[in-house]
Amino acid sequence: MQKRQLGRSGIHVAPLAFGGNVFGWTADQAMSFRLLDAFVAAGFNLIDTADVYSRWVPGHHGGESETIIGNWLKQRGGRDKVVIATKLGSDMGEDRKGLAPAYMMRAVEDSLRRLQTDHIDLYQSHRDDPDTPMQEVLEGYQKLIEQGKVRAIGASNFTAARLTEALETSRRFGLPRYETLQPLHNLSDRAIFEDELAELCQREQIGVIPYYSLASGFLTGKYRTQEHLAGRARAAGAGKYLNDRGLRILAALDAVSARQRIKPAQVALAWLMHRPAVTAPIASATSPEQLSELMKAPEIKLDAASIAQLDQASM
Repeated sequence: MQKRQLGRSGIHVAPLAFGGNVFGWTADQAMSFRLLDAFVAAGFNLIDTADVYSRWVPGHHGGESETIIGNWLKQRGGRDKVVIATKLGSDMGEDRKGLAPAYMMRAVEDSLRRLQTDHIDLYQSHRDDPDTPMQEVLEGYQKLIEQGKVRAIGASNFTAARLTEALETSRRFGLPRYETLQPLHNLSDRAIFEDELAELCQREQIGVIPYYSLASGFLTGKYRTQEHLAGRARAAGAGKYLNDRGLRILAALDAVSARQRIKPAQVALAWLMHRPAVTAPIASATSPEQLSELMKAPEIKLDAASIAQLDQASM
């Protein structure tokens, strides 16, 4: 499987990332281990998580996903076979949030402990922190890189203006730069990334690892009516796409899927992988069957007519 470089970092990854938000939420530890085993056995290596996963679940406090990944790494070994990407900055409660260097030093130690590793391959700002000067943020990351605790850094949920400011600050002061961007980007959510960020990332050679690549499961095609959403963990996320535009996108996915005899989710991921700015979309699975389907996406070649059909439907 051909690997792609994360920005200019020298870190190479397969073109699909596993979204670890499900670990400890909709996939318990035993199932998470099975999924991670299958993912790595198939030649994939990028595992994305965050310290805050899965604080939204009643009774959870954050760190559940990292803890499961750490337990898996300890039991299975093979740390050098995977690229671990995690994030800091989201609200962990008790004033634990943001990108201030003092907090960053605490947050990285907590993540390293949960992950049971001595380094994080890609440490990402989960969201912008306007209260901390950009230079201070990047100086904090520089210290972590110098200490060997972090290999490369990335940003998530940044606007084009703030990403540009970060890159300019890196150049001006000789500080580490954000090598990746993790934006909301999929066949249904295009404007946030494509309006300004796509061109910036291509010009600056920023690796792009989109989240919600399947629009909270909507692009799998399994949510076509309100009845399909009943009792689903991601109902709120997928339900917002149930409108005329969403159904038009599903119809285009169905048409391309039928021609190539593949699944809508595979087409949606393949469409992202064909975008010139995208390095590796992030997708989650809660069963080996789901994961097996998603892992076939890099093999799919979409012709120009199919890409045009999908582009037109999602305008």
